[in-house]
Amino acid sequence: MLPQPDESRSGTYIELSASSSLLTLKPTVSDPLGYLKRAGVLWDRRVRKSLNAMCTELKVPLHGQPRISADREDFMAKWNELSNYNMDLANYRPVYAPKDLLEVLLSLKGPAKTTENTDQIPQWEFSHIALPVKNLFELRAHYADLLRSDGYLGVPDLTVQCQRILEGRHAPMCQQFLKKGCTPAPYRGALWASVLDSKLHDYDIDYWQKLRNAVWTTDHIVDKLVFKDIQLTASNDDQYFVFEDVLYQVLLCFSRDTDIGGCVEYEAFPVKGKTYEGPPSGVVPFHGICMFAAPFCYLYDSPVNLYYTFRAFYIRYCHRLTTINTHPQGIVSLCLLFEKLLQTYEPQLWSHFRELQIQPLRVVFKWLMRAFSGHLPPDQLLVLWDLILGFDSLEILPLFAIIILSFRKESIMQVASLDSIEAILADLSSIKVLPLVQLALSRD
Repeated sequence: MLPQPDESRSGTYIELSASSSLLTLKPTVSDPLGYLKRAGVLWDRRVRKSLNAMCTELKVPLHGQPRISADREDFMAKWNELSNYNMDLANYRPVYAPKDLLEVLLSLKGPAKTTENTDQIPQWEFSHIALPVKNLFELRAHYADLLRSDGYLGVPDLTVQCQRILEGRHAPMCQQFLKKGCTPAPYRGALWASVLDSKLHDYDIDYWQKLRNAVWTTDHIVDKLVFKDIQLTASNDDQYFVFEDVLYQVLLCFSRDTDIGGCVEYEAFPVKGKTYEGPPSGVVPFHGICMFAAPFCYLYDSPVNLYYTFRAFYIRYCHRLTTINTHPQGIVSLCLLFEKLLQTYEPQLWSHFRELQIQPLRVVFKWLMRAFSGHLPPDQLLVLWDLILGFDSLEILPLFAIIILSFRKESIMQVASLDSIEAILADLSSIKVLPLVQLALSRD
């Protein structure tokens, strides 16, 4: 895989200098996590405000405008080869990137205990957030099926077994099969669709055509953001550039899908101040959003099948990785789980990071927020996502991040800068998901 473009804050639109309002959050007696919920509301508001500000700066309407007839005809003619569609993106840049969200998360301050000297809390640690997360023993119980050797015997019979399960059309059985971590590639798409309940019906095809027509007839600022994101990420990745045209179709229709906003759970907390509208789907495109859809290109030939399974996966899992929330599978909980596992099971690495005053999360956050998409080779990423679906849990992400650091521990201990550590971890092409996850779970 080619190196990903820089995600530094200078390349995004969001104004982090104005995000200080997220830092002075006070808990309520009735809700000790109220400050975190409020931070989630404020983050979503800031993202939408930045999108509105971009519209004002570029003098384009937030709600879009009808395409002129020549542009509409050109767009329709090139629908299956949108990489040939000419669009001026010089003045557009991502609204935010993983590093922007990380800066806000690292800046959050929870309620200080009365007996605690807050000056002694390292600003770069994340453990001050009081969310319940599992320890390794609880993770081992949750992922117990991965440690059962009988689940991996008889590999030649897996195809027959998979066919029988799909014929039964029973989603829990499909989910149980995915726990094996060795799904036959030709059947993965059908298994995922069953687990996510995204199998196509006639009305789904009609709705896809409605979304496509909305893209054809209306020019929206998110169109530019989608094109920009795909060109910055998937188009530069030698594993995904061949799917560029399909990704344009899927992400553009995704941006018009008003059903998504009603399915995604956002933090609710009373916060004063102006609210801002977002795109039709409610999801503001960020740097790397297309990498949530890109792996599905390996599963489906039809963009319609791809769309509905991707959409279901995004609603169930991905949106929790891009918002500040208190959900046990949310990005905040996953960051906290990563930090606690690192402290407990890799104390030498933890001490090394501490001595260098490098936040460990800076090394792995892009992995967590993208669920490793764009970082692992596709065949291994699909195995990892098999496990996410099979066990219905994103907790595999910080666990996997820990074992990668352990795997590269000797090299990490010999360097003394963030750039050097990131260079050691840049190439994950030799990483095999299943044996490393099993190793992580079997540690003392």
